[in-house]
Amino acid sequence: MRQFQGKTLSYNFEDEIFDLRLHRVPCNEIGSTTLTELEQFTEQLKRHATRGKALVVHSSLSAGFSAGADLRELYFGLQSRSPGERKKRVRDFLERIHQVFITIDEIPLVTVAAVHGVVFGGGFELALTCDMIVADRTARFCFPELRLGLIPGFGGVPRLKRDLGNALIRDLLLTGRSLNASKAAAVGLISQLVAPGEALRASKGITAQVAKFDSRASQEAKQFLKPIPRQELEEEIKIFCNLFDRPEVEAALSKFVGSTEVQPYLP
Repeated sequence: MRQFQGKTLSYNFEDEIFDLRLHRVPCNEIGSTTLTELEQFTEQLKRHATRGKALVVHSSLSAGFSAGADLRELYFGLQSRSPGERKKRVRDFLERIHQVFITIDEIPLVTVAAVHGVVFGGGFELALTCDMIVADRTARFCFPELRLGLIPGFGGVPRLKRDLGNALIRDLLLTGRSLNASKAAAVGLISQLVAPGEALRASKGITAQVAKFDSRASQEAKQFLKPIPRQELEEEIKIFCNLFDRPEVEAALSKFVGSTEVQPYLP
């Protein structure tokens, strides 16, 4: 794998650095096409990981890093299906995205998410799979799932618990409020706070530094510092599926997909 140009993302491998660029308008919503291309990417990542030292994940869109799951595709894809079929399709999608995120989480490379603008829902959860998050001052972090009667479903809660204190998790999860970049830096969510438009440059600076050294020590440290909370991740899927099959969620999704706002996921 040297490079790939897809409909929703692109990736390349050069000088021991993997680069994953998200570019699905309007704000890198994660739907079936994105998931398929992410699966292709992680297969290549696993295959060539021993030849690399670092990975940068970023977005080329001005709106932000990612607004999370493609709720419109999810909603319309489940219409006219039986409750049993709906639940199975949702669980299948979650299990596939979890496998992708676990691969990025545990890959023996130093991984950096360069974020800006909207970092919501599944986009926030993708950033949390990385070892470090570099954010510019426009970044806003949020789990808006509460507004739909749901919890995050892509592994965000167990990973945030792993990285930060429970008080902040409860605030984000139970209120649906967003966290600006300055607050995120203050609580230790991000490793670097930079000027607008500088997150990718700063992240590449980190990976260039990483590439100077033998990677064995960092691999061992990563395994020690970043255990994968597999049992909690599976429990999250169960809770999400149980919540999803309620009329309140159906009504909230219907209202969301019917919105004429350009970015209805914003608080």
